[in-house]
Amino acid sequence: QVQLVESGGGSVQTGGSLRLSCAATGNTYTKHCMAWFRQAPGKGLEWVSTIDSGGGTTYYADSVKGRFTISRDNAKSTLYLQLNKLKTEDTAMYYCAIGSPGSWSLKGQGTQVTVSS
Repeated sequence: QVQLVESGGGSVQTGGSLRLSCAATGNTYTKHCMAWFRQAPGKGLEWVSTIDSGGGTTYYADSVKGRFTISRDNAKSTLYLQLNKLKTEDTAMYYCAIGSPGSWSLKGQGTQVTVSS
């Protein structure tokens, strides 16, 4: 059973950067794709990015393409999301997920990102 703990959120101004981390426990982490989702106040859950089990293939939502970078360190069982050129519309609770497209499991509490102008 994999458990996920997100960290690294905070408050930044427009144009700033943050690096989110997601630490995984359990011995099946390296076998699965990982993803980041976010949920803005009053809105539904939005997919942000996906990375395959080996870290060689990545996918991004159009809204973050060119600004966010997903990566993973399987030796440390940790997933990352580098957020650059942040916009106010990036304000949300960010969650990591494990699984596969169409079958994601969000197991963490999330980490809050707040971007102000």
